[in-house]
Amino acid sequence: MAKKVLRSELEISGIAPNLLLKDIENTAPFIFKGEVNTEGKDRAYLAKLVFYKKNKEALKYVNLSEYFYLCMAAHWSTAGTFVPTNVDNQIREGLWKHNDVDGHIERMGRITIDSWLWNYEQVTNRKSYNPANNQIMSTHEGTWLSVAIGAYNALKKNKRDVLAQEVADVILAEIEKEEKLLLQLRENRDHINFLRSTALLAHNFGDLDRVIDQWNMDTEDPFRKRIYKLGHVLNKNYSPLLVYAGQINKKFLSVENHRHMSMRQARCLRKSHHFLIPIGPFMDEWGETLGKSNELSLDEKGEIIAALFDGYNRQNMAFGYARAYRGLIKSLPNGPTSLEAHVPYDLIQDIKKSHFSTVADISLPEFHLKFKSELEEYKCPITNLTF
Repeated sequence: MAKKVLRSELEISGIAPNLLLKDIENTAPFIFKGEVNTEGKDRAYLAKLVFYKKNKEALKYVNLSEYFYLCMAAHWSTAGTFVPTNVDNQIREGLWKHNDVDGHIERMGRITIDSWLWNYEQVTNRKSYNPANNQIMSTHEGTWLSVAIGAYNALKKNKRDVLAQEVADVILAEIEKEEKLLLQLRENRDHINFLRSTALLAHNFGDLDRVIDQWNMDTEDPFRKRIYKLGHVLNKNYSPLLVYAGQINKKFLSVENHRHMSMRQARCLRKSHHFLIPIGPFMDEWGETLGKSNELSLDEKGEIIAALFDGYNRQNMAFGYARAYRGLIKSLPNGPTSLEAHVPYDLIQDIKKSHFSTVADISLPEFHLKFKSELEEYKCPITNLTF
């Protein structure tokens, strides 16, 4: 890959800052249109993106730690969108191994720690909730863990042991937070949020494991042993519920939560953060939001239905798309007839004849009851735990 040299003399092999900003505009234009709140320390990364949008010349003068911040802000703001920015390896490894890292690694470490508390609520709908304490968890915690373990390895390699320990302590705090969320949801018998959380934990700990492998951490490293494969292997430091959650996700939810490639076809979904896709298969409410929206024309709602049906056919047994279809159709003034002139006739007939339509016809209480019952009946083969 050809390297680029900015006017600040920063040499980078990744995407140029101005092109990175364009990628963010492509997938999350709502950030720059006043739709999201950018006030407060925990949303400063969004405010900085807006600043650079208005001051593009400043992008030519960023140094290594500021470029790292920009990549972090880009990924945080797009990780929940349909086309995330492709800077994962830069923030997990590449920039930590840059020739100029010695003069910037302390700030990069501090940015990593601070980003643990960045507010992502407006830039993702892939969330679970703990109503008992208003806690929210998303796939952003996995993004953070993947960056943090890269930071830890880089700091250790560069003999910044004190700061490395600070990062390690926050990694442990994040794992404990997710463990407590699971325990609380199970205790509260909150089946649906528990299921959502298993999908998120599988993603989050999977991200952590991938970067542990990417950095080739010593298999005998005590810290690695404490945090590796938490969703797969029993660990004396944590509840077996983490492994149980991994098995639950594998059995019930893994087919539902992926890259949603089909939904990229409906570019109208990028208009608002309210249109970002949630954790599947629990997509009824999302579908209702789309159906009720005045920002979407009937033609655009027809495009969304075509994308949902395509996604269902691509991803066998992914019920979330059918549930979103139900929510969307239900919210229209005249139901499916509202869209007859905006959806190809053949598509309407294909939907009517498919299992997609059968899944969409199930009432929401009945759909939830199905998952609750199956969760109650399931016994984990590794931990012998039940819900």
